[in-house]
Amino acid sequence: MKILLLTTDAFGAYGGIAQYNRDLLLSLCLLPDVTSVTAIPLTLSHPIGDLPPKLKYVTRGAKSKLLYPIVALQAMLLKPDIIICGHINLLSLCLLIKVFTRAPLVLLVYGVDVWQKPLRLFHTRFLKKITQIWSISDFTQKKMQAWSKAPEDLFRIVPNAIHLEKYGLAAKDANLVEKLGLKNKKVIVMMGRLATIERWKGIDEVLNILPNLILKEPNLVLIIIGDGDDKPRLEARVKKIGLSENVIFTGYVSEEKKLAFLHLADAFVMPTRAEGFGFVFLEALASGIPVVASKIDGSREALIGGKLGRLVDPDNPNELEAEALAALSDPHQISSDLQYFSFDTFKNRVSKLLKEVSGSHINILH
Repeated sequence: MKILLLTTDAFGAYGGIAQYNRDLLLSLCLLPDVTSVTAIPLTLSHPIGDLPPKLKYVTRGAKSKLLYPIVALQAMLLKPDIIICGHINLLSLCLLIKVFTRAPLVLLVYGVDVWQKPLRLFHTRFLKKITQIWSISDFTQKKMQAWSKAPEDLFRIVPNAIHLEKYGLAAKDANLVEKLGLKNKKVIVMMGRLATIERWKGIDEVLNILPNLILKEPNLVLIIIGDGDDKPRLEARVKKIGLSENVIFTGYVSEEKKLAFLHLADAFVMPTRAEGFGFVFLEALASGIPVVASKIDGSREALIGGKLGRLVDPDNPNELEAEALAALSDPHQISSDLQYFSFDTFKNRVSKLLKEVSGSHINILH
């Protein structure tokens, strides 16, 4: 069986969606009945690194909106047995390939990419040609159904995976504690892209309650990990409210150093408003860190409805303040319920759904 994936990013990219796509590609390559996997990314921003066996990673069209369609359409010559569309904006290309190959087509959907009404009539017509839609969360599925009117039986839920063996409990890095002046401090960590278009991450909401938190926890420090065009505004706001000594902006932190910064946390607090799922929550949970997340978007599913952490309404500052303060005293532990998101579980989900899509018997490697 030959599989083709058109995607925005995977290997050679940074972020939760790129990680999701890497896990998907790895899972596909582990299926013994899959003979080859071809992936064509639209963007590259980091070194590609090691690729799994069976994967052909075609990067000729990356970073070029003119060349990418040509490279993608050439892939129809591979005569794939299944086509996977990694973003709704790539759907027209995937449908052209489907016309010539007659292969079943799967669409991946994550979050804000399908929450609005993107060319509603255009995409609604195209959705009729899709075999299945794999949604990262039930929340994203329902948001997409609201405008697309796609039938419920077209969707399957395939949440993020976490490689639990790469995480675990760990003490705070002594060198980082000294460097950042965190000795005898209580620490809240937030992590994400500091982009103007992503102010829904909840950073402003945490800054709103920070003065009250400091009154009750005088040694409190907030660490904000990430970079982006909204960082200057946030820094100016912190300075204006006189909390520069209590807030640390780390800027971009590499994947290699991310866990060390994450383990500085006594609590991880991100009351988001528009998260499709939130891979960063799984990273914090897999590190044993108490988590406070939003109950109004897909992040509630990352916490299994509150089973793995505390859920709050970002529009309720009193609730956010109380739960953030309580989380600072919660024990650091890794719940066995996190197995629900393990990579092995993810592989089995992918295997089961490929059987549905292809109609053939596929066994997963154990």
